[in-house]
Amino acid sequence: MKQYLKPLLFAALALVGCGKDNITDVDNREADDTSEVTEERAVDIVFSSSSNATVSGTDDELTATINGNDVTIVYTGTDVVQYNLSGTTSDGFLKIYSARKQKIVLNNVNITNPYGAAINVQGSLASPNSGKAVYMTIQGSNSLTDGSSYTNTPSNEDEKGVFFAEGQIILSGSGSLSITAKGKAGIASDDFVHVMASPTITVSSSAGHGIRANDYVQISDGSLNINVSADMKKGISCDSLVLFDGGTTTINITGGTAYDSDDSEYKGSAGIKADVLFSMKDGALTITNSGTGGKGINCDGAGSFEGGILNITCTGSNYGSSGGSGHWGGGSSTNSVSAKGIKCDGDITITGGTINVSASNHEGIESKGVISISGGHVYSYSKDDAINAAGNMTISDGFVCAHSTGNDGMDANGNLYIEGGVVYVIGANSPEVAIDANTEGGYKLYVNGGTLIAVGGLERGASLSQTCYSSSSWNRSTWYALTVGDEVYAFKTPASGGSPLVVSGSIQPTLASGVSVSGGTSYFNGTLTVNGTISGGTNVSLSSYTGGNGGGPGGGGGHNW
Repeated sequence: MKQYLKPLLFAALALVGCGKDNITDVDNREADDTSEVTEERAVDIVFSSSSNATVSGTDDELTATINGNDVTIVYTGTDVVQYNLSGTTSDGFLKIYSARKQKIVLNNVNITNPYGAAINVQGSLASPNSGKAVYMTIQGSNSLTDGSSYTNTPSNEDEKGVFFAEGQIILSGSGSLSITAKGKAGIASDDFVHVMASPTITVSSSAGHGIRANDYVQISDGSLNINVSADMKKGISCDSLVLFDGGTTTINITGGTAYDSDDSEYKGSAGIKADVLFSMKDGALTITNSGTGGKGINCDGAGSFEGGILNITCTGSNYGSSGGSGHWGGGSSTNSVSAKGIKCDGDITITGGTINVSASNHEGIESKGVISISGGHVYSYSKDDAINAAGNMTISDGFVCAHSTGNDGMDANGNLYIEGGVVYVIGANSPEVAIDANTEGGYKLYVNGGTLIAVGGLERGASLSQTCYSSSSWNRSTWYALTVGDEVYAFKTPASGGSPLVVSGSIQPTLASGVSVSGGTSYFNGTLTVNGTISGGTNVSLSSYTGGNGGGPGGGGGHNW
């Protein structure tokens, strides 16, 4: 594993309080940059649609068995071998046995294997399950396709996808690769997968995950497009860490929920599934999931958001016998799975970047731990709680909007702290509120700073060290201007929502209704403009507000759906 991933992963392990058997010594991983690996011999493999494949460069240390276009390489030497692949076959594969790391260059090659993987890199023949790194360079236009059933896999070997390797997979190059998965995953490694400098990769799977790895999946560059239609499956799935620090990735999921007989439970699909940590530092990631019970990001551990642009849209309904939304949405039975935008069993930390989430039938952003937002732009729109924490929630900086059409805008099962930033929250009609803490459990909402706009009021018993003001009536779908000192915030009210309209700032604000807005910086899907030019409007009378207009128990974040 790359050295800078070590603190991320170990911090996540500390947060979730567990270890992972498949996390090995991160200090001894091979370098990911293919330019740092020099090939010492080359082998040309040419596939053919009309004759047998040909292999050049064989000797006593490198033997090739050719059966039509089925090519099996056994390498026992110590050099780094570069395999140059070209040609086309509709019934063939490349299988490599080697105890050494290797390079594979795809140069306008098209391989379809009706009976298993198109490219399968094992360890040595004596120990196939202990593979080394595969550095794949993508040149020209290439395609790999598997079959609907894997019928020729030896009993002592794994073969988990169209392109499978026991060791690490590092992808680079300037060409394109199209992978069609009909039997298993698209790209699969029993170690890690790293997408580097600028390839264009498209994975379409009707059977398994788009990309699957044990130790981590890292997207650093290039253009990655993943489409998965199989139930329960994920665009990217990893037993440990999924990291985005560059590139442009688009994931489209249409598969829904199904029963997993191995784990004896119902499981939904997801754009990304990480067992320990999801981390986004840079890049652009777009996820759409229309599957029943499908999620955008599903993490059993922590979520860390530091940069980049993340867009998630989940339109699928909840799966299960009880259905519905609300705190108990998706049903309370064991066969219920809810469709959520971002769900982390551990803590969610947001320090930067842009996050846009839309969830049609359940929570937008949910942590079963705590949520801390200290920077970035966060917009969550949902039918259930827009932003939900099973523990405390703290907002100390950044631009944050939580808009629920059927529940609380922000909901914490512990304390909820507004310390800074610009916060625009919209809750549904009573008994729901804009911002809800678990007063019944002895916790509170604390408003200590920041600029706050809340359509639907605040949880009763709130501690308001920064004075809040309210207007008991407000006009729907109307532009308002909130002035706090030298800052002007223009916001558009929703078509529906609860009352009152509550505002707060570092000094006593003024409010105007029915204004026109031009220029400025736009946030929250165009519903907030900062420092634009304001004209017209009517002053709104504000009265001191102490909270207490409703709200039920905080947080649905403890539920397992």
